[in-house]
Amino acid sequence: MTTQDPMSAPVTLAEAGAVPPEGLPARRRAPLARLLRAEVRWIFRRPRTLVVLGLLAALPVIVGIAVDLTLDGPVAPTTGGPVGEGPIGPGGEPPIFVTMVTSAFVLPLGSLMTLLILLLPLTVAMAGADALAGEQDHGALRGWLLAPVARGRLLVVKSFGVLVVALVAAALVVTSGLLTGLALAGTDGLVSMSGTELSVGDVLWRLAVAIAWATVYLMGVGAVALAISASTEHPMLVVVSVLGGLIVSEVLMQFSALDWLHPYLLPTSVSSLVDLIRDPVSFDGLGEGVVRALCYLVIGMSLAYARLTTKDG
Repeated sequence: MTTQDPMSAPVTLAEAGAVPPEGLPARRRAPLARLLRAEVRWIFRRPRTLVVLGLLAALPVIVGIAVDLTLDGPVAPTTGGPVGEGPIGPGGEPPIFVTMVTSAFVLPLGSLMTLLILLLPLTVAMAGADALAGEQDHGALRGWLLAPVARGRLLVVKSFGVLVVALVAAALVVTSGLLTGLALAGTDGLVSMSGTELSVGDVLWRLAVAIAWATVYLMGVGAVALAISASTEHPMLVVVSVLGGLIVSEVLMQFSALDWLHPYLLPTSVSSLVDLIRDPVSFDGLGEGVVRALCYLVIGMSLAYARLTTKDG
């Protein structure tokens, strides 16, 4: 029976966490905290990430100024007084884009709802595509396995990076919208679409709920992106697939004959954010949206894990 030189024997991924054979130097696992920091640092060093985040911060400013400059005629008041000559939406409330002019509270949530349709999911899809498919395309993913990093831990690290992108993007949109709304309407513009005046504390906790809800929603999108990213080496295919699915879902939502399908479509949840602008707040639609997003998250992460653990190389 021949023996192999222990110094030249390869160490497989399965052996990385086991006790090494006698004479073979022990290979320590890379600390999880260090891996998470390295992933976040690498994400925010990508120029395209910074460009997209800058665009997300600028869009609420552009929307607020554009609505303020282009809206002609008196606006229906939002303080509970008699309705003026401006347009009125369902339930006697002014439309959300009209209310943006007179309420600093509505602009951040209105901007968040608008960007959740396409641009925010695009940002998360890009992060998910770069996380696995992009690094595999450039050969950088092999370095993670040589760290050594087990494939389950690799998925955790990459998912954390997508989560950070989702949280930062949602918080950036809301913060930019709030500052723009305060600049246009002042602190007297903290009113709901129902016409009630809100305190600063009321506004802040509602915006915090909106950021948390949007982060969960975007992680549902990110999980799907990671599942596709684990199955291909082409990051653009991931972005196109995710955006294509969202666009098809938006189209299907326009057909009343497909009402039975709407509860299974992720974009159905976005309209629930308008409940945070009303007073009192209804959490029924928001809760349903969280459950729907978590279902997408569990399914997407399960598929990504199954693909990573059975993939050669």
